[in-house]
Amino acid sequence: MTSWTDVMSADELEEGQHTLVELEGIELLLVNIDNQYYAVENACSHDGGDLSEGEINGSEITCPRHGARFCMKTGEVLCAPAFEDIEAYPVRIIAGRIQISI
Repeated sequence: MTSWTDVMSADELEEGQHTLVELEGIELLLVNIDNQYYAVENACSHDGGDLSEGEINGSEITCPRHGARFCMKTGEVLCAPAFEDIEAYPVRIIAGRIQISI
């Protein structure tokens, strides 16, 4: 059975914005892309760099350390130097609240 954790009001994260959320000891990057919400682990699979400091362009984020790119929707790695995907977590909106499943 999937367990969901309420993290914030959807109104708090406007389109194009992102924030960090910690759930069960995992730091997640939560982003609003075209009023759809996505959560990925906040660590580059290349060297563990902080992705929240990277540039978000559309649904892609670029690691600020070495330029690896990832899809914010799926966690898929899009270019080297990273070769492993990052974890993406299910997100839903219930009664105007953002919930994430770990």
